[in-house]
Amino acid sequence: MGTLVTMTSRTDAVSATSPSQPGPNGTRSYYDALGEAEDNRLRSTIAGRVSFEVHRRFLARFLREGDRVLEIGAGPGRFTTALADLGASVVVADLSPVQLDLNRQLLSATAADSAVERREIVDVCDTSRYADGEFDLVLAYGGPLSYAFEAEQDAVAGLLRITRPGGYVVASVMSLLGTWRHHLDGVVRVAERVGEDVNDRLLDTGDMRHLGEAANHQCRMFRSEEIHALAASVGAQVVAMSASNWATLGHDDVLAPIEADPDRWTRFLDHEVRACATPGALDGGTHIMFALTRPAEKE
Repeated sequence: MGTLVTMTSRTDAVSATSPSQPGPNGTRSYYDALGEAEDNRLRSTIAGRVSFEVHRRFLARFLREGDRVLEIGAGPGRFTTALADLGASVVVADLSPVQLDLNRQLLSATAADSAVERREIVDVCDTSRYADGEFDLVLAYGGPLSYAFEAEQDAVAGLLRITRPGGYVVASVMSLLGTWRHHLDGVVRVAERVGEDVNDRLLDTGDMRHLGEAANHQCRMFRSEEIHALAASVGAQVVAMSASNWATLGHDDVLAPIEADPDRWTRFLDHEVRACATPGALDGGTHIMFALTRPAEKE
């Protein structure tokens, strides 16, 4: 899962001073209704295809052939296929039964389906069904943790619990400053409708629940510094971080001829991946990727 945050054109006034509580049912309903559009997100635009490749390369740094992986928030299966291609065995999980069914449908006729152990409905905030250290790697791409809200610390602790010592939790969350940067026109329009006090709270917290009905869905966006704080709060170590889409939003006309030339496109992607991993760029993309591990216990 993980649709890029957008703002609606509603004119409803927002007067709440504290965020509303959408809960898992609201998130599930949003992705149920999104249906196949979630599959198109990483295919239909150059920015989406670049995002997929940057995420894929980041994942490949931490995955070994033969690893057993829990993919939580798997959606229709773009990264399920990537995991299979990298030699992993995958337990596919999602909060949305519609997305889980799409995953089954889209992969059923492909070689990747043989890498899937099973599919099950799972909330990122409740991984209690899994044993301690059951997986070599847990993947939470596209933003499942952006919907954990006040339970985000417990959610991350739960993902670390089910990851073997020395294994990794690889995840991405939606970027607050990157969204502000790339969608400034929409942010300004919404601020004009809901008021600058509400906009201040959104930019301070990243919590779109402050917008109420003015947002097409509600999630929490992050700053990169908050990832370090979140990791520290659960005793984890941040091994690596990266942005996604540093230079590839709003430039399809420029990038189309480059994408059509395999050599130029390979070079461009290499530059984009390096740029996204630069510390000064971490907050400038659509998502913030990170890899966590538990430090070895002292004897």
